[in-house]
Amino acid sequence: MFRGLLEPTHLLLILVVVLLIFGPSKLPEIGRAFGRTLKEFRNASAGTFDETEEKISSPKAEAQAIAQACEASKTAETKH
Repeated sequence: MFRGLLEPTHLLLILVVVLLIFGPSKLPEIGRAFGRTLKEFRNASAGTFDETEEKISSPKAEAQAIAQACEASKTAETKH
């Protein structure tokens, strides 16, 4: 359905239409806004990836902490 949607000729046609609608004076402003939006999207997706990775590794760290606490309580019980 969307095969070949972003071919160079299509992108050129879109650029011409945008140029006609907004004019050459607004194009740099639109480009900056698009760039900022893309940057925010990348940062947000990278943050989501980091959070997901943290959630995956978090149970492992939690399990290790529980095991260490159990070992510490066992050693404390044997000393008394």
